[in-house]
Amino acid sequence: MFMVSNMELKWALLVGLFLPTCSGCGVGFKRAKNTCVDVDECGIFPSVCGDNTQCVNAWGSYSCICDVGFKEIFPCEDKNKCPEDEFSGSGDMDFQITTGSEAECEDINECLDPNVCGRNADCFNHPGSYSCKCHQGYSNYGNNQTKCFEMDCDQFKPESDADHTPEKLKYLMSLLKNSCESLNDPRREHSTGEKLLENVCNSTNELLSEGNIADSETLNQFLDTVENSMRLIGPQLKEPVTRMETHNTFAEVAVMQGQTPPSGRVTLSTDSALFSTSWEAVVGKSYPGFAFAALVSYKDLNSSSDLLHKMSNKRSDDKERSVTYQLNSKVVTAVVSNAETKQLSESVTLVFRHVEERAESEGVAYSCVYWDEAEGAWSEEGCERSWSNSTHTVCYWSHFSSFAVLMALYPVQDAFDLVLITRVGLVLSLVCLFLCILTFLFCRSIQGTRTSIHLHLSICLFIADLVFLCGISMTHNQVACGIVAGLLHFFFLSAFCWMLLEGVQLYRMVVLVFHTTLKHLYMYLVGYGVPLVIVTISAIAFPAGYGTSRHCWLSLDRYFILSFFAPVCIIVILNGFVFIITVWKLAKKFSSLNPDLSKLNQIRSFTLTAVAQLCVLGGTWVFGFFLFKEEGTEVMLYLFIILNTLQGALIFIMHCLLSKQVRTEYYNLFVRMCPHKEKPKHRTSTSQTNSSQKPLQNDGSTAESQM
Repeated sequence: MFMVSNMELKWALLVGLFLPTCSGCGVGFKRAKNTCVDVDECGIFPSVCGDNTQCVNAWGSYSCICDVGFKEIFPCEDKNKCPEDEFSGSGDMDFQITTGSEAECEDINECLDPNVCGRNADCFNHPGSYSCKCHQGYSNYGNNQTKCFEMDCDQFKPESDADHTPEKLKYLMSLLKNSCESLNDPRREHSTGEKLLENVCNSTNELLSEGNIADSETLNQFLDTVENSMRLIGPQLKEPVTRMETHNTFAEVAVMQGQTPPSGRVTLSTDSALFSTSWEAVVGKSYPGFAFAALVSYKDLNSSSDLLHKMSNKRSDDKERSVTYQLNSKVVTAVVSNAETKQLSESVTLVFRHVEERAESEGVAYSCVYWDEAEGAWSEEGCERSWSNSTHTVCYWSHFSSFAVLMALYPVQDAFDLVLITRVGLVLSLVCLFLCILTFLFCRSIQGTRTSIHLHLSICLFIADLVFLCGISMTHNQVACGIVAGLLHFFFLSAFCWMLLEGVQLYRMVVLVFHTTLKHLYMYLVGYGVPLVIVTISAIAFPAGYGTSRHCWLSLDRYFILSFFAPVCIIVILNGFVFIITVWKLAKKFSSLNPDLSKLNQIRSFTLTAVAQLCVLGGTWVFGFFLFKEEGTEVMLYLFIILNTLQGALIFIMHCLLSKQVRTEYYNLFVRMCPHKEKPKHRTSTSQTNSSQKPLQNDGSTAESQM
């Protein structure tokens, strides 16, 4: 490009000399209504600049700009050698023009530069342009003025021994291989980049819907295929930004083309992740005439437990703490045109949205990971730094790959005081339950239906507490842990079924005032048959639900815990109604049991009776429902553990020590064991033998002895 000034020499070299006339205006201006205005030389003489040029008008002048692919030449170097013709205008063009030789532009031969097309193509010059014809096995993706790249179409060919490769993945690789080969052969018609991207997204969507990407080798093939497909598709896209979304796949690709490398930041986003880096990192050390960056998100690509378990094998402390891992974000693949991405000069930023909103705590930690194809597992190597909150994790990486956020679940260590309370309470309950079993089995004066219920309730609680104390932590042996969990499931359910029978018998006594007793066959069917049916069905439906990595108890997976929690809720609710009705009836009858008792003694007797029934009916387990609330959980946890570990002790106190008949039997036994002492004259009334089958009587004894 060159500018034309007011100097007479340059005007002569271009189109002639505009000499001032009587108008009084200078060169390049004319008179119009007593004023001087600019002359549009480009409008008067469209071809004033010659071929392969563009004329641009300026104030009092004009300029000639060569077209792209041409350079400027000056054929007229000496004013005296230039022919001169005169032209006289008329009308409003009151000026004189002297013509000269035209400015000329000649074609630039870009092929003189060997780096234009590179070593893998032949350069052909055209007027104002050029083209690169790639050698066999190389392609410039249809961009005829960019360098050629080697096309390795065999990368889309499944391995010969890969019989386990899913059919959908084979179809996708075949589609990409055909598209790759068509770029090498100009005679073959090939799909556009947009169409190819649509086909890839649809194929991956169907592949992920089948959910057959479970092993590391298949996952390697899948992620490799997606990354290579983006390298094949990116250079063929025409729009600056292209987005494509299916049910299971979300892709966004940014493309820049031009003679100079792009600069600044490039940011891509999907429904679950955001990717940001510089165009300099995308381009790398060489710029072939285009650059692209792609981000692909997979909505239903989840690693199996075996792949995630490999993370813990790298850390000895994780082995000792039995850490479990799970992906807490969608897996994404980041691809750029730069082939050297193993160690970038600046960090790449990835922001992930959590699938499950959980804040980092003592038991939860987040890690930025990428898929390591060599190891066939997720790895943290290359993550320079990261930070997380409950909803997002930001990762800074020094390389490109397929990324995700891994959530590590660390088992929270039980507090020492809770463990101590549990063990002490269970030992005390075992001793008291053993005494209860002996008392209910051999004490003749209290034999009856309710005593039989109390006996079997004590047996079930004794076995459950003993198994819990000895085997709850046997997580190192999976089979033994499953057996312990099954025994706990059966005996705790059986204990609750006997609590239900206690509620039914109490309702018949207090409300219906029935003198008949429950048949033992029916009691055994309910007390042991119902739990056996529940445990059998549960074990057949989900045998892996017995035993967890932390305790030998029921698993939370597939809501397996409901096989225990649902029956317990039903029994506790039913017994709750029985307890309310019983207390209401007792409140009415207490004043008539013994009118001579003081008000304070009546309240004391009533309170002890209510507490005794609360223990036997499973009322102490109600505190377990409040453990699901965020506020006050610690207080409820302590109450729940204390009351339930001491349930055996409470049953012994309420139904043995506070019973007048049992105390008499204990005293007689003590006297028989110590013959040197004089035996007191105690006589047990035969009328009290079957008191547990009768409604409340006014016999002058305290109410708790009757209940």
